[in-house]
Amino acid sequence: MQFDDRLATVLRFRADGEATSRIQLRQLFDLLGTLPSEARGPLIDAGFDRLAELAPTIPAADRARMLGELGLRLRSPRLVAALAAAEPQVASAAIAKAELSEEQWLDLIPALPVPARGFVRQRRDLGPLVARQLDRLGIHDRGLPAGEHIASEAEILAPAPPPAAGEQPEGIGAIVRRIEAYRRAREVIDAPRPGDAPRLPLGEDHVLHVPAEVRAFDFSTDAAGRIIWADPGVAPMAVGLTLSGRDSANPAQVEPALAEALRRRQPIRAGRLMIIGAPALAGQWQVEATPWFEPIGGRFAGYRGRMRRPAALPAEAKSTTPDSASDRVRQLLHELRTPVNAIQGFAEIIQQQLFGPTPHEYRALAATIAGDAARMLAAFEELERLARLGSGALELEQGTCDFAAIVAATIEQLIPHTGPRGSGFSARIDQSPLHAPLAEIEAERIVWRLLATLAGAAAPGELLKLRLRPRGEELRLTIALPASLAKRDDQALFHATVGAVPQAIAAGVFGVGFALRLAAAEAKAAGGALIRKSDRLQLVLPGLTGTAADHSQGASDGAA
Repeated sequence: MQFDDRLATVLRFRADGEATSRIQLRQLFDLLGTLPSEARGPLIDAGFDRLAELAPTIPAADRARMLGELGLRLRSPRLVAALAAAEPQVASAAIAKAELSEEQWLDLIPALPVPARGFVRQRRDLGPLVARQLDRLGIHDRGLPAGEHIASEAEILAPAPPPAAGEQPEGIGAIVRRIEAYRRAREVIDAPRPGDAPRLPLGEDHVLHVPAEVRAFDFSTDAAGRIIWADPGVAPMAVGLTLSGRDSANPAQVEPALAEALRRRQPIRAGRLMIIGAPALAGQWQVEATPWFEPIGGRFAGYRGRMRRPAALPAEAKSTTPDSASDRVRQLLHELRTPVNAIQGFAEIIQQQLFGPTPHEYRALAATIAGDAARMLAAFEELERLARLGSGALELEQGTCDFAAIVAATIEQLIPHTGPRGSGFSARIDQSPLHAPLAEIEAERIVWRLLATLAGAAAPGELLKLRLRPRGEELRLTIALPASLAKRDDQALFHATVGAVPQAIAAGVFGVGFALRLAAAEAKAAGGALIRKSDRLQLVLPGLTGTAADHSQGASDGAA
């Protein structure tokens, strides 16, 4: 911490005169210049503040000479960034003196002013990665010398001083030559000759003219939220607009979320505002902007960003009803899923003791909570699947599967539950294979949902007759209903009630009715139907004849 002691010693004394100011500035250059890139703290901030106070009191040429001294070390990216924003002479000297690594240059260059990037290009000791970055930013080798003086109009047109003794007065030719030199100098600044410095196609033409309706433009604001710069074509209309104003007469009316972000000086993402003014600028706008801070002192200086018109909805999106019942259900589930996911995550952290030892009783409670959260998430998935199937937003995956093999495998999978109870299915499958034009995973979902629901509702010792057979171009799976369900009417059978029939095994958390309703929606999406026929349920799906790739859909449209 020897460095901190020396910096504190320097800052303890105030520079009262020009000589002491120069000495202290030279000391700050040396001390701050050797800071490591990760150095932070109030003492260092105070050093940069003192540097900002002393710099205006010393001419730029003298500061540039200090930076060029042999003994000075300039290894701090923060100090280089601060000096690069100063006068061209100081910036050029700082860039030339800087001793930074290639990684530090790559991080620093995008934050430098454009003229300072040109000074970096003049260095020949930097790596190829830095050169490629400068090329991407449009900084090439051509540039004006830093110290060249261009005469001003006042200097050219001012009366010539009286000639000294023995000196001949200037003639008309000398005045003409001076005017011609001034004209050529102005051409270099205002309108470079095409053959001298060709323009690159960097895509900036859109900012040089204004269409009938502006679609997007870049801007900068000051600390008060007032636009102080915009693309040249838009600047006359946009400069002066205040984004943070709350007056109802303000031409820029911002939404509360954007106003809050401006007040807190936070990054703005998809902010909304309305501009009342010139026809090319009036209307709704979307804002993306980032706060920026002064390199010396770190004070908030405003926002830099882009405004663009909100994207228009495609024609097919406009034709749909945005607030249909299905959409509202899906939006609600999205809002519920986020906190449940968080609860489940925290419960698992406690149960697995990821943050340290936890008493067993709390681990048991956390495990219960995690299980409940998992069941809730599964319920949300079922609700969303039914909503999407009902609105046509979800299509089942297409493919080819052996439907007879899937039914037989599902019955075998249920035997550990049905065998000890003497229940289950008395199955009759006419032939195998029986191909269906459906992905295997989708067929397994439908069959499991149907058979597990009925097996769970069956009483001990109750065998349910099951028959699978082809009928023309269809597959028909007929299953007897358990006695507890057969006595229900159609509406009650497909009515969603939680826990109406206690089940040791179930295909969902919302009870038998919801599971059968979801199975019916899946069957309909597959081109078939789930039909109630007295004391039986019949699942009808399109089939594939032989080995042909095509199939016909002869599904019944009967509603469950």
